[in-house]
Amino acid sequence: MSQLQSYLSGTWVSGTGPGTALVNPMTDDTLATADSEGLDLGAALEHARTKGGSALRSMTFAERGAALKALSGAIHEHREALIDIGIANAGNTRGDAKFDIDGATGTLAAYAHFAKSLPEGRGFLSDGDTIQLSRSPHFQGQHVCVPRHGVAVHINAFNFPAWGMMEKAACALLAGMPILEKPGTPTAMMAERIAHIIVESGILPEGSFSFLVGGPADLLDHVSAQDCVAFTGSSGTAKLLRAHHAFVERGARLNAEADSLNAAVLGPDVNDDCDAFDMFLREMSREMTQKAGQKCTAVRRILVPEGKLEEVGEALVDALARVRVGDPAESETRMGPLTNAAQLKSVREGLEKLQPVTKVLCGGDTSPFDRGPFQMPTLLQAETGEAAPVHADEVFGPVATLVPYDGSVNHAAQLVSSGGGGLLATLYSDDRKFSTELALALAPWSGRVYMGSSKVAEHGMGPGLVLPSMTHGGPGRAGGGEELGGVRGLQFYMQRTALQGFRTLINTAFAAPPAP
Repeated sequence: MSQLQSYLSGTWVSGTGPGTALVNPMTDDTLATADSEGLDLGAALEHARTKGGSALRSMTFAERGAALKALSGAIHEHREALIDIGIANAGNTRGDAKFDIDGATGTLAAYAHFAKSLPEGRGFLSDGDTIQLSRSPHFQGQHVCVPRHGVAVHINAFNFPAWGMMEKAACALLAGMPILEKPGTPTAMMAERIAHIIVESGILPEGSFSFLVGGPADLLDHVSAQDCVAFTGSSGTAKLLRAHHAFVERGARLNAEADSLNAAVLGPDVNDDCDAFDMFLREMSREMTQKAGQKCTAVRRILVPEGKLEEVGEALVDALARVRVGDPAESETRMGPLTNAAQLKSVREGLEKLQPVTKVLCGGDTSPFDRGPFQMPTLLQAETGEAAPVHADEVFGPVATLVPYDGSVNHAAQLVSSGGGGLLATLYSDDRKFSTELALALAPWSGRVYMGSSKVAEHGMGPGLVLPSMTHGGPGRAGGGEELGGVRGLQFYMQRTALQGFRTLINTAFAAPPAP
């Protein structure tokens, strides 16, 4: 058993408390402990601001992009060892671990590519065109975005210890802000190994990367006005964060990605003999079972026209039955256990809340395994589309509910919006009018709308894949935050300022360079 370490103020340090145990979910053996007790987090943030911030701001976008590309390569060299950690500490299948790690290195590589489109020799961005501000053309204005003089504090969830960490890091580092990464504790072994790879590589300047394992302790008490906090986790924790004086009184920035009752809608035109239906079954089965359903983008509500409910239910039950569940270390396994016993308890409690208004089509609260926190793929069917608990309670596991709707755009949009806002809404239809109207009706309640059809059945990458070129986040219940989206992802870490002055000065020093 090892004790995970934090990297703060340029030094690897260990907490002084007993720590939290990280376990192998298959055996319940303790693999490591993580602890933050006794660590000087105020000094760590100040070191990052003074050392890392100034070093990153002295680099051009091209130089920062080159560093991201090098980081991607350095992490990829350790891919096999990281996969083994994901299997042991998170209960990931090999495929799930690869999904996490490749997502991390792919996002770093993508942002290295985005850097090529940014102005050469500069560390700031021009936002829009110059604007004439008076009758005379001599007085003009220009908006610019510059790196904030603080630290980007990233509080990540347990389900994607690699990808979740690096998708935030890529944006902040390219923007020119130093980062402090705090992974979700139950699966922090992979994140800590990546932290060692980053530090040992020597790619980033001193102070630009910090890492904290264990609880957050008094971290937020040291967050200042120029700092940014990006959080992924529960809506309950997001609520506590929003009330903290770092944001209320000092005005630090907060980006939150919280709960999400993501919905998929099967169009009334889709029958079982078309490619769109095959796409629907394939992707719904994968979204329910990948990472054992422990994904913020997993589909929780599947809206089906009332007359097709039985047919669709039977087809999806058959598809789920073909997913081999078992020991994640075995190559044939396609879904492993939940991360730990606490997650299983949470899933079972969630199923109890849904039980009064649903019936079980497959799965449920039993397991054929005598060890490990296994939740079999569980498909429920709601009694009515308006069954309130289905639109209120997220079960963070391989669980989804079939929800009947009358086949209209209005009813589908009404039911999806009952979830209070989500990261993702998915629709499957070959009817252009239905797809267009529904996509626009879902947009106010969704960070992303994925439109499946027979035309893209062989090309769509699945709704659960978060692409670095597209925004990730969602309104309302989903936290109201936004990440990624290509260069858009840098905006959270930069200050937009309106500069006003003499035309020649504005145009020569601050205006956007001409397109090549």
